[in-house]
Amino acid sequence: MNVGVFGAGHLGKIHLRLLNESKRYNLVGFYDPDRATSEALAKTTGYTYFDSQQALLDACEVVDIVTPTLYHHAVAKECIAQGKHIFIEKPITRTVEEAEELVQLANDKGVKGQVGHVERFNPAFKAVKESLGSPMFVESHRLAEFNPRGTDVSVVLDLMIHDIDIILSVINSTVKNISASGVAVVSETPDIANARIEFENGAVANLTASRISLKNMRKLRFFQKEAYISVDFFTKKVEVVKMKDAPAEPEEFALLLQTAEGVKKQIYFDLPTVEESNAILEELETFADAIENNSEPIVPLSHATDALRIAYKIIDCF
Repeated sequence: MNVGVFGAGHLGKIHLRLLNESKRYNLVGFYDPDRATSEALAKTTGYTYFDSQQALLDACEVVDIVTPTLYHHAVAKECIAQGKHIFIEKPITRTVEEAEELVQLANDKGVKGQVGHVERFNPAFKAVKESLGSPMFVESHRLAEFNPRGTDVSVVLDLMIHDIDIILSVINSTVKNISASGVAVVSETPDIANARIEFENGAVANLTASRISLKNMRKLRFFQKEAYISVDFFTKKVEVVKMKDAPAEPEEFALLLQTAEGVKKQIYFDLPTVEESNAILEELETFADAIENNSEPIVPLSHATDALRIAYKIIDCF
């Protein structure tokens, strides 16, 4: 499929390189309003630079939108109107209303849309996804060293939204209540935030995000009946600790515990295989699968809209 990229900034360059390497797409080129920078990029990489948005749209079937969030809605709306399938970076749009409009327009036009919630494709998360049954308590920490890039939006939209999306994907229940606090330290919007999300089924998620940390951390811990699952999105390591009823004659070195009711449980460790992969390339190529098979993308526009809606409810608590 012919694909074009809108936006040639830091992440746009990564997408261009991966799409150029992919066997699932034919990269026709890119458009960015910064003509001087774009022409220099085209010269050094060989990618074709289109000097107008329409010229690129005329040349492709799929559009990869990697512009600043402010422009997501306008670009995506025009792409959908012209029948182009869209991959769009997170957050999906600047406002929930804009996101809801894109969902409706894409449905009406019959085009596919996927949003770049890349942690869904993190190999560590993929390794334990099938083990996540009904987590009832989730704790997430997403800490990053300060980087001016991204500080035009709250840390909730910049970082926490990754974990919001992951949590909504594994807890099959409606959000009942949200409480949160956030502090602007070096930016005009909160740089550190904590949120507590309560679900109708009794599950609770506690999320912390910071972009002024002295170290990087991206961890989620899931607690469910007879299991504890830890996912390190940064180091791509996982821990799975499970319990089962102890046998009548346990092995000599079996790790056992006894409840207050006298029930004996055996603790054992599961070590799922974490297969190396490029998460960004995989999310782009699974979108190609969804288009070719006429199936729902792994992160459809509606899922990203749900995550954005929760993110703004968190921000409204500040």
